[in-house]
Amino acid sequence: MLVNLILWIILGGVAGWIASMIMGRDGQMGALANIIVGIVGAVLGGFLFNLVGLTGDTGFNLWTLLVAIVGAVVLLFIISFIRRAA
Repeated sequence: MLVNLILWIILGGVAGWIASMIMGRDGQMGALANIIVGIVGAVLGGFLFNLVGLTGDTGFNLWTLLVAIVGAVVLLFIISFIRRAA
């Protein structure tokens, strides 16, 4: 159980880091922010993929990492949009 939790945190961190590089925010975010963005992005990505009829979470694999990255990119886009509007 603990190993699974650690693996999911690592997956979230990797997804958040890749998303921050895609969005050009890598220099502004630290490791903790990458992990949080990756985990929240994974939830958001799973929700969005399920909305369009695709499978969100299929286990600890490359597809799940892709879903988490897409969700994290969407999350960072929403955050930057809100910051610009404020």
